[in-house]
Amino acid sequence: MKPINLKDKHALFNKHWHPHQIATVDDMQVILAKIKGEFVWHAHQNEDELFQVLKGTLYMQFRDRTEIVKEGEIIVVPKGVEHCPATKNDEEVHLLLFEKQQTAHTGEVQHEMTQSEYPKI
Repeated sequence: MKPINLKDKHALFNKHWHPHQIATVDDMQVILAKIKGEFVWHAHQNEDELFQVLKGTLYMQFRDRTEIVKEGEIIVVPKGVEHCPATKNDEEVHLLLFEKQQTAHTGEVQHEMTQSEYPKI
């Protein structure tokens, strides 16, 4: 039970689209990630996902629209909703995510960007 400094934890890694677990809360995990460019279209059939933008601007693409999520804001992607996180203009965006521990990185989609394990930092 010690405070976790999110900026310090983000400084521990540089890879984009490689989530790192910083804590667990019951069956949920708290994750940090750095993203840049466009990810993979995917959905999580049984889990919601919460994204908080700590730095930069997230463009959460849905099939019918794109939601712009600014620094200090969150967006919740409901289970079963196909989405594709992205950034623009080569901007690196820092995220905090909150999701169930069994949530697969890219849902049922397998892609070269898919991560099967999240390092704990």
